[in-house]
Amino acid sequence: MNGFKIGDKAVFPGQGVTEVMGIQTQSICGSTIECYVLRVLDSEKKIMVPVNNVRHVGLRGLIDGGQVDGVYEVLKDRSQPADNETWNRRYRKYVEKIKTGSVFDVAEVLRDLYLIKYEKPLSCREREMLDMSRRLLVKELSLSSNTNEETVNLNLDTIFPFEHAVAANA
Repeated sequence: MNGFKIGDKAVFPGQGVTEVMGIQTQSICGSTIECYVLRVLDSEKKIMVPVNNVRHVGLRGLIDGGQVDGVYEVLKDRSQPADNETWNRRYRKYVEKIKTGSVFDVAEVLRDLYLIKYEKPLSCREREMLDMSRRLLVKELSLSSNTNEETVNLNLDTIFPFEHAVAANA
């Protein structure tokens, strides 16, 4: 998608799904710049992105329905070796993946954190990252698959039943 129109949904890396609320002309240091005015759907946060900076910041359209199955395949993939890095190295790696804005990178982060959580307790920052990556995925998957967030959450609970197993063993 080259350009967004008012009312379009777009994904802003690390923030999630936004709606294009408007296109404004801003005067900055004597230059006139056209900016998208975005509202993050899960909050009332507003973001302004210069139209000519969209690619640089990673703003993209929602994935299409055909890509949703691919995201679920990433979530179900258990072929990745166990991660023996320290939590803070993993965390930095996950932050970089989230910053890419790729729904597949976010899915990898969610999957890896759930698998680690099954083996050992997550650090506080990793728990926050797990919650954030799940929130980002749920919103985009629900809109892209034209279903509600509850259904996506149920799908994730089916893929990651560990939540209940860990709680039962605690």
